[in-house]
Amino acid sequence: MRHFDLVIIGTGSGNSLPDERFADWDIAIVEKGVFGGTCLNVGCIPTKMFVHTADVASAVPDGARLGVDAQLTGVRWTDVRDRIFGRIDPIAEGGRRYRVEDNPNVTVYAGQARFVGPKTLDTGTGEVITADRFVLAAGGRPVVPDVVDLAQVGYHTSDTIMRLDELPRRMVILGSGFVAAEFAHVFSSFGVEVTVVARSDRLLRAEDTDISTRFTELAQQRWDVRLRRKAVRAERVGGLTRLHLEGPDGAEVAEGEVLLVAVGRRPNSDLLDVAATGVTTHPDGRVVVDAHQSTVVDGIWALGDISSPYQLKHVANHEARVVQHNLLHPEAPVAVDHRFVPAAVFSHPQVASVGLTEQQAVDQGVRYVTATQDFAGVAYGWALEDTASFVKLLADPATGHLLGAHIIGPQASTLIQPLIQAMSFGLDARSMARGQYWIHPGLPEAVENALLNLPLD
Repeated sequence: MRHFDLVIIGTGSGNSLPDERFADWDIAIVEKGVFGGTCLNVGCIPTKMFVHTADVASAVPDGARLGVDAQLTGVRWTDVRDRIFGRIDPIAEGGRRYRVEDNPNVTVYAGQARFVGPKTLDTGTGEVITADRFVLAAGGRPVVPDVVDLAQVGYHTSDTIMRLDELPRRMVILGSGFVAAEFAHVFSSFGVEVTVVARSDRLLRAEDTDISTRFTELAQQRWDVRLRRKAVRAERVGGLTRLHLEGPDGAEVAEGEVLLVAVGRRPNSDLLDVAATGVTTHPDGRVVVDAHQSTVVDGIWALGDISSPYQLKHVANHEARVVQHNLLHPEAPVAVDHRFVPAAVFSHPQVASVGLTEQQAVDQGVRYVTATQDFAGVAYGWALEDTASFVKLLADPATGHLLGAHIIGPQASTLIQPLIQAMSFGLDARSMARGQYWIHPGLPEAVENALLNLPLD
């Protein structure tokens, strides 16, 4: 039985751990699929490449309100798909080849890892290995809901939907979170009739209520949005997938050539059987870690979607840097900083957020004030003819420190960055608003005005 200094399970952010400082370590990397993890292969990167293409396509009909009469004559789906994965697939293969061919101290196992005892791992290749240290970075996978006959009918998840052979005429998306919202934008912009089925009363329900309410209103203008519906049965009839629903008005059906299931993701801890090595998990399957990303077992760390409630690549990358340091310097471990974790939804419009929502502030009994600024109130908003987008801020009325920031509108993921910076480095709203220049006319003026609108003590 071969013994290693370090075993890394998963090649998303986990693959960034071994650098030149580990050159004298004997390391094993175990990967059940392709190198690069969720973000590179089926998540952040390809989806945003599709989103940008969808933004270009959707800008054509949107031009009419600005006096630009243009027509979208078609989207070459296979050209779009092949351009995107023609770039991504070689990167994934290059990452694997680099570890196999250029890292003599690294052994790569291509298999589904599973613990069979304390610090003892079946690599899924017929070889069982042990190690002094393990890093669990095996990510997560899509959740499949319990709907009668769903498996028999067939469906896509975010793992498969981007590699369709052709665009369907109609698509049903089961789910109401960021994955559903982004793919609804992509496929509707490409000419697909999209139906979104949500169990909740709003899309993007995890966002601030004002944001999710506005997003839902706008989504209902673009897609067939079915709220407060429960999917109970699926069937395939005449080339169509029919999803039988129960809702406030009784039974109904949503149908399309393609069904996308986008109801969430779950950590892969069960696939690893982490309990066999003594690692504990939360009720939802996330591996329990402390502030140093250490599990309850000495010498075993976890990072990314297998342990994190955020399921965000920038969080996984941060945690990987922490684990890397703690592997190299166990005598002086550092802790993660999850105080202000931002997130963005790359739909149409974009949504970005960081910190507390107003509902969370109320629930936690936090004293706060809030202010909003419509894009329509600044000059560049006039150029966009934007009457729907806005910035919403929450702040401590005594100190002026921001508690939360929420933006819906064009480039929300970019506009929120200075607010993240202010929260991270303790810059108060007054200093931020008045202590620097704000380019005029530019969309950041909406952020400036929202800061000035806060009714601070």
